[in-house]
Amino acid sequence: MPNGFPLEQCCAVITGASSGLGAEFARQLAPWAEVLVLVARRAEALEEVKRELSGARTKVLCCVSDLATEGGRSDLIAFLAANEVKPNLLINNAGLGDYGSFASSSVEKTRMQIELNITALTMLTHAVLPLMKTPGGILNVSSLASTLPMPELAVYAASKAYVTSFSEALAIELGPKGITVSCVCPGPTPTNFGKNAKREGGGDTNRDGQGLLRILPSQVVGEALGGLQRGQPCVFPGWGVAIVSRVFRLMPRGMMRWVLRRRSGKV
Repeated sequence: MPNGFPLEQCCAVITGASSGLGAEFARQLAPWAEVLVLVARRAEALEEVKRELSGARTKVLCCVSDLATEGGRSDLIAFLAANEVKPNLLINNAGLGDYGSFASSSVEKTRMQIELNITALTMLTHAVLPLMKTPGGILNVSSLASTLPMPELAVYAASKAYVTSFSEALAIELGPKGITVSCVCPGPTPTNFGKNAKREGGGDTNRDGQGLLRILPSQVVGEALGGLQRGQPCVFPGWGVAIVSRVFRLMPRGMMRWVLRRRSGKV
């Protein structure tokens, strides 16, 4: 396993930092970090997270930016330059889901999922790499859904499969250059994800059997940062998710499709 990333005195950029896992990353990094750059679209929510961290010794900067747009990503890079921030840790946490069939999905939300989950993560990583001090770290938030072709969540699951594959490839490419790359693939976690993924007037996702997999954001983030410190390319937090992810990856694809058809009532 490659060398891990040391959290001490890090200078971290955290996307989607206004709530959920992003805010929890900020909380857990605050005792270690020299600088935290919190990035999200909602200025008031970012400032609330900043106030929560006011007792920490770390310097906290808030950048209001819509990373789903090229202009938003350019604004973040300009913000780093204007504040003379040279990051050595990038946490790509911002993401979006959409519960419901692909055929009935809105074009705008489908496009936004791809722009945020794939394009923003990829292009922001590409833009930050030349600025990154070493030893450096990149931590991408993927999902247990990345191991499955998920009906009623098709674009989200496919986008997270990209994130996992992309992260593992970068771990091989960048490890010899002193940059540790890891991704975390959480299962069900109580954040605002479900509320944002529900369509107006639409139903929730099927949560049968998720109880044993559910863990708190604090555990997801703690295990993710621990994996980054150890140089672990892929982290499946919680014993339930760790076991289930291995089963999913070993299961024949035909059998997996049969199980998913039965679960979604398509047989």
